[in-house]
Amino acid sequence: MNTFLKSALAVATVAMAAQAGAQVTFHEREGFQGRSFTTERPVRNFERYGFSDRASSVVVLRDRWEVCSDAQFSGRCVVLRPGRYESLAAMGMNDRASSARLVSRNARVSDDRYAPAPLPVYDNRRRPNERLYQADVTSVRAVLGQPQQRCWVEQEQVVQPQRGDLNVGGAIVGAVLGGVLGHQVGGGRGQDIATAGGAVAGAAVGANVGRGSSGQAVVSRDVQRCTNVPNQAKPDYWDVSYTFRGQEHHIQMVTPPGRTVTVNRLGEPRA
Repeated sequence: MNTFLKSALAVATVAMAAQAGAQVTFHEREGFQGRSFTTERPVRNFERYGFSDRASSVVVLRDRWEVCSDAQFSGRCVVLRPGRYESLAAMGMNDRASSARLVSRNARVSDDRYAPAPLPVYDNRRRPNERLYQADVTSVRAVLGQPQQRCWVEQEQVVQPQRGDLNVGGAIVGAVLGGVLGHQVGGGRGQDIATAGGAVAGAAVGANVGRGSSGQAVVSRDVQRCTNVPNQAKPDYWDVSYTFRGQEHHIQMVTPPGRTVTVNRLGEPRA
């Protein structure tokens, strides 16, 4: 074997070894929940894993992967960069992935083929011949999502002067309020319909007048009120602190830790 051929073979061997660690993990539900399967090799048909048209989130490590809606890498395909994709719905691939393969590092990919930018991911897999240790967890803080806004509609009574047999003024005010509420609820062409419907309902309520002995009218109207409430869902992640060889470290985990975390000699977390 000549020197050129030996050199080319060595380069190819190094490239193959570098990409051998490339890995993709598909999860059945959004947010990396439910059943999952992991592969480092091309999968021509997810059916063999019982995962055809089931994947809803994915984690990509080290290199790019192409994910396609049909078997044999056909149909609609998107390229995923390394990172965490909490929902495949953002790229129109929720419950549609049927095949996947590694993209060559030398391959040129046009921008329109890439999926939206993912969240960062840390490769915590054990390296070859790496010695592992246990580090004591010192604190754990569950981090919840943003507060949610909850709204409701309640009736409010307003005293207005009586004007004739029908409270025309109340009907007009009711129409305006109803229109505003309808406009907040609707969207697109449906928004116009909701606005008109809200105006009609508001007018009917506004005209519903109760007359008092003082010549005043009591008008009932619907009022929308909103408040912010804490997010009651599971935490987005856990902020974890641990010490190793006298030094404090911080990591974020998608599941709560135990009393210790596994690390390497530098204190870097390992699975």
